[in-house]
Amino acid sequence: MTQDEMKKAVAHAALAHVVDGKIVGVGTGSTANCFIDALAAIKHRIGGAVASSEATRQRLASHGIAVFDLDEVEELPVYVDGADEINAAMQMIKGGGGALTREKIVAAVARKFVCIADGSKLVPVLGRFPLPVEVIPMALGHVRRELAKIGGTPLRRAGFVTDNGNLIVDVGGLPIADPVELETRINQIVGVVTNGLFACRPADVCLLGTADGVRTLTAA
Repeated sequence: MTQDEMKKAVAHAALAHVVDGKIVGVGTGSTANCFIDALAAIKHRIGGAVASSEATRQRLASHGIAVFDLDEVEELPVYVDGADEINAAMQMIKGGGGALTREKIVAAVARKFVCIADGSKLVPVLGRFPLPVEVIPMALGHVRRELAKIGGTPLRRAGFVTDNGNLIVDVGGLPIADPVELETRINQIVGVVTNGLFACRPADVCLLGTADGVRTLTAA
């Protein structure tokens, strides 16, 4: 299968985790878009969706799927989203699309987090993909200096502003031997909204697209 075919395969497989009559959380990015397109075929079975970005909200609405604000929802049985990297412990780097803060909020509320990804996203150690960090604009210089002290190379994402009105710094070359410790450490830098390590709240299951079909992975 091609990469696009893998994305579509895992998107369709994720439909099995959707709870009839309930609202589903939906992530952001190319693989999440495949899930939205698949979800449209069963929209009569769900109560609607919560979107992790404005782009996702618009795509859901274009399919006639009711979109709710998270504050309107009492329960969220499942959240489906992609990843830029994922390891055997179901810890991820996310935020390549810049929606990491809202993705992390929705993931925190959901009872089950289903990650959908093509096989190239599974890695033994996180960190090859630059780690996105959402930053309040006035703190950009301070945050970049603090991130450099940790050992990474922080670069502002040019021409990009998040849905929250903030900036993204992509940090390359970070040693991520302990994802939970690093996630916590970076979030303690004043001016950081959050970072793209999803280690404190990892995925519960990963549907991984491979040449031989969809594999279901859980934490090792």
